[in-house]
Amino acid sequence: MKIKTSLQKCLEDWKGISGLDFCLLSESDEVFLSTCEKKLPSKERLTEFRESSALCVANSSCQLHKIMENQKIIYLLIVWGKRESAETIGALAVCQVESLLTAYAEKNDKNTFMQNLLLDRYTEVEAFNRAGRLRISPTARRAVFLVETRQPRDENTLATIRNIFSARTRDFLTAVDDSGIIVVRELQPTEGYQELESIALMLVGMLNTEAMTSAWVSYSTVAEDIRKLSEAYREAKMAMEVGKIFYAERNVFGYNRLGIGRLIYQLPISVCEMFVDEVFPKGALDSLDDETLNIIRTFFENNLNLSETSRQLYVHRNTLVYRFEKLQKRFGLDIRTFADALVFQVGLMVSDYVRYRRAHPES
Repeated sequence: MKIKTSLQKCLEDWKGISGLDFCLLSESDEVFLSTCEKKLPSKERLTEFRESSALCVANSSCQLHKIMENQKIIYLLIVWGKRESAETIGALAVCQVESLLTAYAEKNDKNTFMQNLLLDRYTEVEAFNRAGRLRISPTARRAVFLVETRQPRDENTLATIRNIFSARTRDFLTAVDDSGIIVVRELQPTEGYQELESIALMLVGMLNTEAMTSAWVSYSTVAEDIRKLSEAYREAKMAMEVGKIFYAERNVFGYNRLGIGRLIYQLPISVCEMFVDEVFPKGALDSLDDETLNIIRTFFENNLNLSETSRQLYVHRNTLVYRFEKLQKRFGLDIRTFADALVFQVGLMVSDYVRYRRAHPES
């Protein structure tokens, strides 16, 4: 639809400049775009023109021009008018339409190439050869960002991201399914993971303020050349999934910053279930309410500091001690000690992963 909008604008601009009317006919001689409702030339005349070797014919009321792509007639352009300049204006219009079609086709070719590259559908030789033909640097450093919102493939999100990266002609914005928007960013030699984190945070902030939507952004490690982009895409996908499972309080997930979540994610589900059954008595986790879980997580975030946890939660220190003693009786773990706190925290993460896998057995 975007090319159609661009062509319609061209027709309107030409009419405004020249005072002439224009019409584009499809391969079946149907009106594709037009600036007027004038009567078309006869079917016989259009067919005769298509079969001739002439690129342009004219009569007293209009001119017909062929618009070609790869030696094939894509459209017929009709220019209504008797002015001496009409032929020149028509020829210029043909050049502009053909240039637009070429640019659009090249952009689509690049987009298709990048999609297939991310999905690992090329051999190494094919990837380098196609990149060369499309004038894409095969040796540039790149990173893959994956953007997801609560509304899949939201148009406001897409428009906002396009605006953010509009000035960067070597970056790619694409998608391979309905799960999210992919940004393949070309990096400067000095850019590293600190810059990738800043870009991800910027995307989350801009989507929140401009598109009015909550977003999650994950990013890969740095791909040193074009061969590594499919692996980088898999890393960004894994970072998004791991982040949502284990770090629900965050919006940005870097593959190189997934910590123990990445380790748990790669364990067999049977091993995880065995660990949960070993650490927690049957049904004990289900008995924990949200308030208790919040207290535990805040306590862990404050490095097992009772006083700081008490201050942040506005709960008396003795109340926390009482709650932790009750937990110790129920689970056999005293989370005020480092060793038991570590087991409990890992157990919670593994339990979250088991629940996720049970809810998403296909992933």
